[in-house]
Amino acid sequence: MRFHYKIIILDELNYHKKGWLSLKGLKLTVIGGGSSYTPELIEGILSHQEVLNVSEIWLVDVEAGKEKLAIIEGLTKRMVKKTGCSIKTFTTIDRRKAIKDAGYIISQIRVGQLAMRRHDEYISIKHGVVGQETTGAGGFMKALRTIPVLLDICRDIEELAPGAWLLNFTNPAGIITEAILKYSNVKVVGLCNNPINFYKKFAETYNVSIDDVSINFTGINHLIWITGLYIKGKSRIEDIFTGRSDSYEAKNIPAFGWDLEFLKSLGAIPCGYHKYYYQTDQILSEQLKQFEQNETRADKVQSLENELFDIYRDPEQEEKPKALEQRGGAYYSEAAINLIRSIHLNTKNVHTLNVRNNGTITCLPDDVSIEVNCVVESHQITPLQVGEVSPQIRGLLQNVKAYEELTVDAAVYGDKGLAHQALTLHPLVPSAERAKKILDEMLLINKDFLPQFN
Repeated sequence: MRFHYKIIILDELNYHKKGWLSLKGLKLTVIGGGSSYTPELIEGILSHQEVLNVSEIWLVDVEAGKEKLAIIEGLTKRMVKKTGCSIKTFTTIDRRKAIKDAGYIISQIRVGQLAMRRHDEYISIKHGVVGQETTGAGGFMKALRTIPVLLDICRDIEELAPGAWLLNFTNPAGIITEAILKYSNVKVVGLCNNPINFYKKFAETYNVSIDDVSINFTGINHLIWITGLYIKGKSRIEDIFTGRSDSYEAKNIPAFGWDLEFLKSLGAIPCGYHKYYYQTDQILSEQLKQFEQNETRADKVQSLENELFDIYRDPEQEEKPKALEQRGGAYYSEAAINLIRSIHLNTKNVHTLNVRNNGTITCLPDDVSIEVNCVVESHQITPLQVGEVSPQIRGLLQNVKAYEELTVDAAVYGDKGLAHQALTLHPLVPSAERAKKILDEMLLINKDFLPQFN
């Protein structure tokens, strides 16, 4: 994700002089517009408006999210007014109206809202396995709820905005993106804030511009390894292995640190989500304490969400609040806007994205979703070849990817047998017996959101 800002600025000036931007302007649609993350996205759009030429922002949500959507609408209008931009903002629960003729569509939905996230975590921990919204049994259940909804949205996009790019932030982002790649014809790319946070972390650590940081990523969403770290062209990955530098730690994942000997023999830098696999005992012990006190991550997020919307309601609030950085997806909008810029301006910059494998990682099937560096052009996104990976990476990577493949098909076909196989295969679930107990309880709790299983 190298952002060659000086080059981009020159390109943008030529872009405007040649009249390449549409006089009509750009319609940008956010599905899940009532999300607490939306103000960060609006901030990003406004700061790049001269380039993007957005004429309309459409925020769409479901009936259950109308109250939050109205609050976000008020803050959005104040943010737009403060900048003096002429962007028109619309809110609706009519998804088709919001999608029609959009140039870019951003998906950030949460089927079942935070209440179902809490069930995902509590059911998992109650059965003695890690409870997390994108990983393990919790992420599995979220995928089952979400995939049919996103595929339904994609059918609307195919009909009403066939040329639009769909930027998927909806978690579990890799699995959702894979389902769309396999079961729709929409131009989709999945995004995560993890890669951009690594860039920011290392730029700060080495006191350099983000342009001076180069990172090689290998893996899938929330299971990526850094296999190369370069600062101004010089390899610095050994700094991590020897403790001379540390790595990015996500705010939503316990920070237990890494065993340096383990990292050196791994030969790569894991992302924070690897802690659920590499430090399972510590994570689960911590979660069991939280479970007993009714204070899991889901509870903390709900409390933070309430705090954020109290701020958003304030008629004097005209900008994204600092408190939003405490959410696990901080800076996601920066990744989104930088990607839209690259597509829009055909800059051919490198971004770290979730795309179809197509032989990029040779130990994985061609049709699955992976998360790697890609060259972004206006008409296509091309992953950069990774090739063979070490056994230390390959073992876990293939295991989790097989789980994801089964989860996609289980969600699409409502196949309980495939769902049981998927959950059994996941490294954080110790047995088929445990998987069945978890699955049965989760399907019962989620029955209103799982028509395909009923």
